[in-house]
Amino acid sequence: MDTIELEPKHIPVAGSADVVVAGGGPAGVCAAIAAAEAGADTLLIEEAGCLGGVWTSGALAWILDAEDKPSGTLLARIVRTLRRRGELEFAGDGTPAFNIEAMKALLDEFCMEAGVKIRCYTRVTSARRSADGAIACLVTESKSGCEAWRGRVFIDCTGDGDLGAAAGNPFELGDPQEHRTQPMSLLALLTGLDAAQMRPYLIRRGNWDEAADRFAALLCEGDYRPSYRGVALFHLGNGLFMLMANHQYGYSGISAADLTAASIAARREIGRQVRILKTRGPAWENVRLVATGARIGVREGRRLAGRYCVTLDDVMNGRRHPDGICRVRFAIDVHALYPDGGCKLEDAPPKAEFYEIPLRALIAGEVPNLLMAGRCISGDFFAHASYRVTGNAAVTGEAAGVLAALAARNRVFPGNVDYKEVIQEMKK
Repeated sequence: MDTIELEPKHIPVAGSADVVVAGGGPAGVCAAIAAAEAGADTLLIEEAGCLGGVWTSGALAWILDAEDKPSGTLLARIVRTLRRRGELEFAGDGTPAFNIEAMKALLDEFCMEAGVKIRCYTRVTSARRSADGAIACLVTESKSGCEAWRGRVFIDCTGDGDLGAAAGNPFELGDPQEHRTQPMSLLALLTGLDAAQMRPYLIRRGNWDEAADRFAALLCEGDYRPSYRGVALFHLGNGLFMLMANHQYGYSGISAADLTAASIAARREIGRQVRILKTRGPAWENVRLVATGARIGVREGRRLAGRYCVTLDDVMNGRRHPDGICRVRFAIDVHALYPDGGCKLEDAPPKAEFYEIPLRALIAGEVPNLLMAGRCISGDFFAHASYRVTGNAAVTGEAAGVLAALAARNRVFPGNVDYKEVIQEMKK
């Protein structure tokens, strides 16, 4: 590989905080709000121009696995507030579906009210560790140049484990055999459809396969078949629909080149699908593509090694923990790694009704002041396919934020905080 040499340079320290959160998606915003509300000076760094991650930039306007979360959680507060404002309704399967612009504004509002310092358009690029192995500061790049940010406790909510990897914490990536990750999907928003006429094609609880098969038949044309066999159309309310109908196979979420190629391919396929739908009779002739996600949906990145690894056995047996902080009900949702399938759980016993994520899975194994929340927590490939969705990301983010605030307040590493204090604080 051709290389150049960059001369050493002095990087300005742009700011500091008790708790520094990298990534402003569902996990990151909840981590930052929780830390600030627990009394910590908190900084939230996000590479996009808005908070919310896949909820907003990714156009995933459903909160998956929001059920069975305590009413006092930040997630429940978000759902209640959006619903009270008329910006959220419960879809056919009870899943909260929301107005994306309202979600952006609400997350800004909640963070500002809590006193979170927000820096958008800023990407974490590296980290510096002190002699005791703790992160002393992280380094970012933005329009403002290269900057450093000091903190006592850092939380990786990047989804892909970017901060943990930069700090040297071990991680796993992909399936156990080939280290191949689940395919990406770009989401799209459609209008011009009547909800009553769309009912046979809409995803609701218990009908996914039936509705997907019916919808996929509409999208087939000549030798073209949708790249995602489980094509899905969701009603978000007020005449707005969300389309998930593509799989981008063989791309890595930690490669900018792959993300670019996958996004271009996905936009091309979505355009073709909408053109096909327009030919499918009066119910479809006015369908209009109004937006695709500003970023492609990445299902899987790095899984950072923690003090506990959530496993397939935990999921199947419904394992609970004294330090359990998030109850997960979502299925083991492995999207096929190849167009012809592969790496599904064949002939597996039924999954338990629920299992718990312990606080230990949020504490980095080899970087003492690093926590993680969202889909980059410590778990194996199959467990990750269950806990990775946004309802669980939000709750793990809240737990990480509370733990970080307590650690910063007591000037100890997170692993030295009694888990009972975290659970008690979350109940407040």
